[in-house]
Amino acid sequence: MVKSVLVAYGLWAVGGPLGLHHLYLGRDSHALLWMLTLGGFGFGWVREVIRIPAYVSAANKDPEKERRKENNRALPPPGPIRFAGQVCVGIYFGAVALIGLNSLSFFYLIVLPLSVGAGVHLVSSVGEQTSDLKKTLTACLMTSPVFYGSTLSPLPISLAASITASQHRRFKPPQTPDRTQKLGPRLYKLALAWLAFSAPIGYCVFYNTTATLYYISDTIAALLDIFWFLPWLRGVLEYILLIPYRILCALTGGGYQEEAWRKILEILLKEYTEKERQALQVFSLQSDASLEEITRSYREMAKTWHPDHNPSKEAEEMFLKVQEAYEVLQRWHRPQRFQ
Repeated sequence: MVKSVLVAYGLWAVGGPLGLHHLYLGRDSHALLWMLTLGGFGFGWVREVIRIPAYVSAANKDPEKERRKENNRALPPPGPIRFAGQVCVGIYFGAVALIGLNSLSFFYLIVLPLSVGAGVHLVSSVGEQTSDLKKTLTACLMTSPVFYGSTLSPLPISLAASITASQHRRFKPPQTPDRTQKLGPRLYKLALAWLAFSAPIGYCVFYNTTATLYYISDTIAALLDIFWFLPWLRGVLEYILLIPYRILCALTGGGYQEEAWRKILEILLKEYTEKERQALQVFSLQSDASLEEITRSYREMAKTWHPDHNPSKEAEEMFLKVQEAYEVLQRWHRPQRFQ
């Protein structure tokens, strides 16, 4: 089907940063790149206002003629814009990995270089060109140990991968009708790639939101506890602090919605923070341990490590550690926390 310049410009204007015009023209690598970077961080999308006619012309080429020319094709010319894009997107993919995946084992040796290499290869595969994925990833894996543990490591890894990708650039084989995929499978692959990229970011956002909500709730609880000797003042302060929440419930209709908001808030706030996980490790307990189990374990350890009963040098330090861990877990199990 012949592609239209007018339709391509319309899709560029409406959904350009999401790569709709590239999807229309069969440039799936370019479409995915635009989805993950919002149009090349905006700059690439603006630049395409003068590039779309060339994209449409390439999409309308006769595949049979292109196949005959394939053997006579030389290497693609090196492009400084493509090289700069490879470096930037490689760093971008590495930064996303640093944010969302840095807790994985062998992160700096395997996960980070593979993430950077994927970003570099995605840019190198835009349009009619591509590169050798294995050699690009090998360059990343060989460079990463040199900068092990550094938060700036995505830069040299991306540079090494970009140089390797440029050295092994080549033209893609022309798309013949029998090799052209239908829209459904193409969208399916793009959705999987987008999900693989966005899942670590989504987890990180959720985790940080949970920690923020926990901190806010703990701060409010601590503030209210100051006025335990004046119940009426505590009630007034609680009412004032919950005014935004009550307004939200009123706007959503209250009733069932209010209960739903409370459940969501409770689920979020019951997520253990790093400090609480360390406190559980002190007592060698699982995350689902009840307050009774925590209290029983605390009494046993307090009796074991109390300086009056234990003459060892580390007894006092361990006893204080047990006390602190118990206080942390007591605050987490406090009933009024979700009231």
